[in-house]
Amino acid sequence: MNVLTAYIAKDILKSSLIALLLLLTLFNLFTLSDELDDIGIGDYGLTQVFYFLALTSPTVFYELMPASALLGSLFTLGAMANHHELTAMRAAGLSLFGIIKAVMAAGIVLVALALFVGELIAPLTEQKAQLIRATAQHKPVVMRTRYGLWLREGKRFINIRKIEDNGNLADISIYEIDEQQHLQQAVHADQAIFLGQQQWRLQQIQRSDISTGQMQADTAPEQIWNSSIAPDLLKIVVVNPDNLSLYDLAMYISFLKENQQKSHLFEAAFWGRIVNPLVIFVMLLVSTPFVVGIRRGVSAGARILIGVVIGMGFNIIDITVGHLGLIYNLSPPLMAFIPSLTVSACALFALRRAQ
Repeated sequence: MNVLTAYIAKDILKSSLIALLLLLTLFNLFTLSDELDDIGIGDYGLTQVFYFLALTSPTVFYELMPASALLGSLFTLGAMANHHELTAMRAAGLSLFGIIKAVMAAGIVLVALALFVGELIAPLTEQKAQLIRATAQHKPVVMRTRYGLWLREGKRFINIRKIEDNGNLADISIYEIDEQQHLQQAVHADQAIFLGQQQWRLQQIQRSDISTGQMQADTAPEQIWNSSIAPDLLKIVVVNPDNLSLYDLAMYISFLKENQQKSHLFEAAFWGRIVNPLVIFVMLLVSTPFVVGIRRGVSAGARILIGVVIGMGFNIIDITVGHLGLIYNLSPPLMAFIPSLTVSACALFALRRAQ
C-alpha cells in the first residue's frame, strides 16, 4: 500500500467511525425516548433502560455500518476534492482505479469490524437485552432449552414445548410446588389460547393432584388459566432470525429441513447476513462517482444529504425485494444479492462515465 492509498483509506476510516458514533448516539437517543415511556411497567426502571440500550448497541452498530461507510467516504473524498487534494493526487499519477483501491482498503477494515461485532457480539447481547426488558416488565423467569421454554411464576414452573405462529401455545406442562418445595400439582394441556387480561384458555387438560397420602388424576376439555405471562414475553425466546449469527442460522436451517418444516424465512435471513458486510463495499463504491462526477465546491451538507438519500433508497429497495422473495417464495440467495449487484452495476457505469 503506497502513501496516497494509506492516506485516503485512513481518512475514510476516521470519518466513517465518527459518522457511526454520531448515528449510534442518535439512534440510542430515539430508543431512550421510547423506553422512558415504559418505565414503571413491572420492575422496569431507569437501570434496566440503560442496560437495554447498552446491550442493543452492538446490533445497531452492525446495522449502521454500511450507512456510516457511505457518509464517511462521501465526506472524506468530498473534502479532498474541494481542497484540490484529489486533483493533485491524480496529477501525481494516482488513477481513478487507485482511488477506488484506497476506498476498498478502508472497506476491508470496516467489514472485518462489522463481522466481528455482528457475528460474535450482537446476537448474544441482543437476546440478553430483550430478556432483561421482558422479564423486568412481566417478572417470570425465562430459560430456553432443548426441551422447550421454561418459565417460573411464583410457585409454578411452566414448560412450553411449542409456540405457534398465531401466538397460541402447544404442549404445555405446569408444575406447582408447596412451601416445602414438594410437587403439589401437575397439569398438562394440549393448547393454550391467550384471552387478554392475563388469562389463557387451556384445552384438553390432564391434571394430577399430589399429596403425601394419595394422588388424584382427572381430565377436562378446557379451563381458564390466570397467568402474568404475556405473548410479548414469549416472543423474545422464539427463535428470531434477525438475532442469530451465520453459524446459528445454518444449524437452525438444517434442523428445520431435517424435521420437514418451513425454512424460507431463515434462509432469507442467512443470505441477508452474508450480503450485509458486502453492502459496505457497495456503499463505498457508490460514493466514488458522486465525488469524482460532481463539481468541486459542493458543501459537506449537500454531500451528506446525497449519502442519506442513497442509503435510505437502498435500504427501502433491499427490504422490498426481500419481502417479495418471501411472499412469492423466490430464491433467497438471488433476492439477497439482487439489490447490491444492481447498485454496484450502476456505480460502475457512473465511474466509467466519470473517467
